[in-house]
Amino acid sequence: MKSLFAALYGPVFWAGFIGAATWLVAYRQHAFWVLPPLLLLALLTSFLAERYLPYDGTWNHAHGDGWRDSLHALVNEALYLLGLAAFPLLAGHMALGDCWPGAWPFWAQLLLAILIADCGITVVHYLSHRYYFLWKLHAVHHSVRRLYGFNGWMKHPLHLLLEAAGGMLPLLLGIPESVMAVLAFAVAIQLLLQHANVDMRMGPLRQIFAWAPLHRFHHMKYGTAGDVNFGLFFTCWDRLLGTRFDAPAYRMTGDDLGIGSRPDYPVAYGAQLLEPFRAEEGVRAPELPAGLKSALNRAA
Repeated sequence: MKSLFAALYGPVFWAGFIGAATWLVAYRQHAFWVLPPLLLLALLTSFLAERYLPYDGTWNHAHGDGWRDSLHALVNEALYLLGLAAFPLLAGHMALGDCWPGAWPFWAQLLLAILIADCGITVVHYLSHRYYFLWKLHAVHHSVRRLYGFNGWMKHPLHLLLEAAGGMLPLLLGIPESVMAVLAFAVAIQLLLQHANVDMRMGPLRQIFAWAPLHRFHHMKYGTAGDVNFGLFFTCWDRLLGTRFDAPAYRMTGDDLGIGSRPDYPVAYGAQLLEPFRAEEGVRAPELPAGLKSALNRAA
């Protein structure tokens, strides 16, 4: 039973919740405020799955970070909701014209929106590992010592806004409000899957989707070794950038996570908001474990 669950969890969670949002908004004509309760159901499902089939059982226990992660999630999701509420104003000022293929089926419009937004978010993410101040904002996300559903929403609010700007590229084409609402919901679902502490088995989907089995390697603490697997939804962008990395035989642990040069990175929420604006004193990042070093050499 658990092997079946491991194989089906990712695709059923992704298609099930995004499909439900599409059905409710596009075909049942419900107001967009039906989406936050659906997201809470997705979050509950993720937490239950993490306890039924954890990738690392110790990651299900708080490391002094429970309230902090909850605050990050509440603040950042509130910003998403404010952005959704401001959509009519943003669309009126940002749209370059009515270029959106509104005659397409809703699911096709949503897929196009996901592809465009994924490209923009991936570019911002990639640049955040290349430019120092962007990295200091993004480092809040990389300071985690365990990976579970909430980690996807653990971001500095300023960096969240930068990523949101990249994700708003569909606005330039005149995307409808209903498609944008489900796109924002799909981003939240994808973040849950990217950081889920679920021992999922992706099979051939590992070549397409940037879910947790691949994204965990992005959180490696070994210097620039984690400059891989930047894509939010799909792996195609990392193939284009030459940054896709996979080592299926290597099992990540909490000792592999964090910022190797900043073992003293603050844990408290307020301190994390201030940290990007403070001078930092780092140490030498630890060396790669042999299993990861050989995998990175093969990838190179």
